[in-house]
This record gives sequence, C-alpha cells and structure tokens, in this order.
Amino acid sequence: MTSPDITLPKLSPGAESAAPRTLPAPRPARGKPRLRALDGLRLVAALMVAAYHYGGRDGEITEAWGSSPKQQFPTASEWFAYGCLGVQIFFVISGFVICMSGWGRPLRSFFASRASRLLPSYWAAIVLVTAVFALPAVAYEAVSPSDALVNLTMLQQPLGADRVLGVCWTLWAELRFYALFALCVVMPGATRARVVLFCAVWTLSAAVAEGADQPLLDLVLMPEYAPFFVGGIGIYLIHRDRRDLTAWGITGVSWLIGQHYAVQGLWHAPNPDFFSYRSSAVIMAVVTAGFAAVLLIALGHLDRIDWRWLTVAGALTYPFYLVHEHLGWVTVEVLHRHLGLPSYATFALTITAMLLLAWLLNRYVEERLTPLIRKGLNRSHQPVR
Repeated sequence: MTSPDITLPKLSPGAESAAPRTLPAPRPARGKPRLRALDGLRLVAALMVAAYHYGGRDGEITEAWGSSPKQQFPTASEWFAYGCLGVQIFFVISGFVICMSGWGRPLRSFFASRASRLLPSYWAAIVLVTAVFALPAVAYEAVSPSDALVNLTMLQQPLGADRVLGVCWTLWAELRFYALFALCVVMPGATRARVVLFCAVWTLSAAVAEGADQPLLDLVLMPEYAPFFVGGIGIYLIHRDRRDLTAWGITGVSWLIGQHYAVQGLWHAPNPDFFSYRSSAVIMAVVTAGFAAVLLIALGHLDRIDWRWLTVAGALTYPFYLVHEHLGWVTVEVLHRHLGLPSYATFALTITAMLLLAWLLNRYVEERLTPLIRKGLNRSHQPVR
C-alpha cells in the first residue's frame, strides 16, 4: 500500500483563509512506500483468529486434540476465545485499504486489483484442502466434487453449497463490501464528498435494515459488519486530513455501533454449557484497541515501526488465513495425537507450519499469478487487431 504522494503549494496568510474547504488537503506523504505497521497489524489479527480456531472453541479442533481445548489450555483457552475478534479488526483494516486503493482508480483497475489479489491463493487453498481431506488417512470429510467446484467462485455461501474453507464467510462479506464501494464510489469517481455520503448512507441504511428485519436488506447491507468497514473508511479520511471533523465523526459513530454488535454477538451470561465466557468489557476493549491501532497508523504515530520483515508478514497474512483452520486440524492431530508432542509445542509448531505454507503459496502462487491476472484483466478491454 502506498501513501498518496502529493505536495501542496504554500498559501500566503491572506490566501489561506480564502482557500476552499470542500476538498481538504491530504496529509502530506512522508516518503515511505508502505504502511508497514498496518502489515504487522494484519498478521496480529490473523494470529488472533488462529488462536481462536486452535484453542478458543469446540468443534473439529476437539477431535484433532483428542479432548476439549479447555483441557489442553486450561487458562489460555479463555483468552483464545477472544481471538475471533480478529475478524472485526480485519474489516476495519479492509475499509482503510480499499478506500486508499480505490481512490483515483477506474473501475476496471479496481476490479483487476481485487481479483488478482484474492483469487490465486484462494484457488490454491481450495484445491489443497480438498485434496488433503480426500486422503484416506485424514478423518475429516471432504465436500462433494460439485460443491468444491462451486467454491472456486467464492459464491458458495449464497448458493447454499458446502464450504471447503470455514473462513470463507468473511470473504463473502468482503465481496459485498467491494461491490458496494465500487458501485457507489469507484465507478462515479472517488471524492471526499462522495465517500462521506457513502459512509453516512450505508450507516443509516444498515440501521434501518436491522430494524426492518428483512433478510434481503441484511444480506446486502450487512448491519453487523458495516460499522467496521465504514470505520476503516473514516480512518482513511483522517489519514488524508487529520483536521477533518466529519471523518472523526464517521469513525466515532462506527466504533460505537461496532462495539455494540461485537458485544451482542459474543457476550452471554455465565453458563457452564458454553465453551467459554467472554466479558463484555474485554470485548469492548479488543474492538477499541483494533480501531485505535489503525487510527494510530493513519495518524503516523507508528511510522517508526518500519521493519522490512513486516512487508513479508503482510504478504503472508492472506494465504495463512485461508489455510490455517482446516489444515491446522490435520497438523494438530499428527503432532499431538500421533507424535505425542505437548499442547503448547503443538500449537506453536502448527502456527509455524501454516506460516511456512503461506510463504510457499505467496512465493510460488501469488507472485506468479497475481501479475498475470491483473495484466490480463486490465488489457481485456482492448480490441483485437
């Protein structure tokens, strides 16, 4: 991700007061090619989700461990249960990044960028997980060949097909966000006024959809996820101009609504029948920390975090996120039940193995296919001579 490289002319004291306020000045670029702290935050969010999948819930992971994760991690499992909030942090980051990457970009280029970024590792993960689950030695059931093919479209969830990747529900939310942003902002041309209007209309419409309780409105407007995407967009507007009070208002309202949905979805009264009990205060704190971290990055307060390896970490986050859950089950079972490694050693080695696999996907799939797909989609409109 690149910061906007714009240098504004200096105004005389008299002219400064007469400068138009409709297009606030972007925050001057600091000469850094990438917000590396944002890459690091991506990896933190992915590791949170992995901790949740390996030790913060019941389900197939219980079969992999041979007992409940609560027995494997008596203390840590209570904290791992909060790892699912990494998804909300991902959505805030996505709102920031999509607004940044879509600003000043034509629709075709925006579509080519998103498709070339998402599809290579996704297709590879679908094929890899399907193939591993089809092995006779693997205890987990593979989806049918027909459903596996439907999964290649990323539309398996609305079409009612079984999912190859459990985490793909978040990609379905991302796709709907991309479509809304492309239709309302990218296609007519991104301006501050248009982005502000998009945020305001989506926030209000999502609240109406929640009150109306209409499945179609919920499907399109995603009331429970909209505040996180909109919050990320608001933070990007702050990144462009920290004096933009409207952007601060968008971010604040999004945080208020987002923490409400997070508590509503994850909190319950103490109940021994549930895997874990999540405190509403901790849920609010994690959501707040996610918003605050992206905001600090946007304001430049974390620019000192500029280690080159964070760029690699950011590149590994997406393929790691795709493969870690299902292939993690298999890895945990092999390391813990068959090889007899202790729980924490198994946990650490599984994370390491999934990061290594993510590096292989990035190196041999993404780096080769992403440029080809982007180039092909950007050139597909040119007439054949």
